[in-house]
Amino acid sequence: MEVQEIKFRRHGLRSLAFRSTFPRAPQETSGVRICVIFNPAAKGDKARRFRRHVDAIRTGCTLKLTTGPDAARLLAAEAVREGFDTVVAAGGDGTLNEVLNGIGDVPGGFERVRLGVWPLGTTNVFARELGIPTRLEEAWSVIRRGQETRIDLPSIDHAATGTTRRRYFAQMAGAGLDARAIELLHWPLKKKIGQLAYVVAGINALRRTQSKITVADGANSVTGELVLLGNGRLYGGRFVIFPRANVRDGKLEVCVFPRTNWITLLWCAPRLLTLGTLPPKAVRSFQAESFTLTSSSLTPLQVDGELIGHLPATFSLQRQGLRVIVP
Repeated sequence: MEVQEIKFRRHGLRSLAFRSTFPRAPQETSGVRICVIFNPAAKGDKARRFRRHVDAIRTGCTLKLTTGPDAARLLAAEAVREGFDTVVAAGGDGTLNEVLNGIGDVPGGFERVRLGVWPLGTTNVFARELGIPTRLEEAWSVIRRGQETRIDLPSIDHAATGTTRRRYFAQMAGAGLDARAIELLHWPLKKKIGQLAYVVAGINALRRTQSKITVADGANSVTGELVLLGNGRLYGGRFVIFPRANVRDGKLEVCVFPRTNWITLLWCAPRLLTLGTLPPKAVRSFQAESFTLTSSSLTPLQVDGELIGHLPATFSLQRQGLRVIVP
């Protein structure tokens, strides 16, 4: 073991001295160039442990530090243009989504690089879906081994500032109550109590008037007050909201709640908390390659837990369009 000193003076972080046995990445042994994108202001035990191992991480890869919102997206695009083979999102699902879209901002980006995931966030839903370990050392070993698979790449086209924008996502999206909860989330509270802050925001969202949302794919047209969409089976951590979803089948699973009120909550919560699934008759669900979401009122929209705008929106999917590192 050796004593290493880490200095982040440029980013205002305290220097640390520690002993580390973190596995160093091999230098130029495989010819693969790895870029790790990390938010130095990230909170939580995992982020703190990550900082302690930065010198070991730097050996054999390039570390790019974010400076604020959307910085991870810009850095990921920069990494693609610089010729890196693997771009790693070191953070939560929000950082992952930014990195994913940064890769997509460069023409041919998804063919040129592989996405790596280093889960440092609160829930890490996408990492759970792919079986990526949440322990720092184990996750780094997965990235170093570089085993690649291809999964489906969903996207949303939605109106923003007078134009239509495309946003990619990895795991899930939602419109209505859950997006409203993210909109109402009190971030200082989240830093104190973690996922419970979403429960508080959800209760506040339930008190609001709910929007009516219509989902249409040409064959089905369903209206409800909450629409969730899954590329994988999981939502919010361990909850299997999309039991038929598969990241490689070329379809998204659509889950529509006809009503979102206290009765719905009391009906769904016991089974969800004990078994991790919803009562079979609580929702209407179907699978589709593409569909639209519309609403007559201002309805928020989220992807991978990040608020991106409002309806209307069109969803589509590129089958096996994303290269990703897995165990």
